[in-house]
Amino acid sequence: MTAHTFDENVVAAVLRHMNTDHTDDNLLIAKAFVSPDAQAATMVGLDGAGGTWRVTVNGAESDAVVPWSVPVTERAEIRREVVVLYDAACTRLGVPARAH
Repeated sequence: MTAHTFDENVVAAVLRHMNTDHTDDNLLIAKAFVSPDAQAATMVGLDGAGGTWRVTVNGAESDAVVPWSVPVTERAEIRREVVVLYDAACTRLGVPARAH
């Protein structure tokens, strides 16, 4: 089964928000789910199965998909799943999570 795709305007809005307002969260998610040595991370895509981050490790960039906890089909569910990832990343890294 293929993952749900979102309208390009929805994707662009989410990416803009994550890469403008949540740059630290992007890196935290990358450190927790891609590599603890991540030096930078930018969200570059998403679909109903997960988010895609461009992660820099030791100066090399690569894209990594981090799956959502459940498949999503509605725009509002994307926010919920990013929060789930953020909270799980904080737990995994032993970092206190901020209120949402």
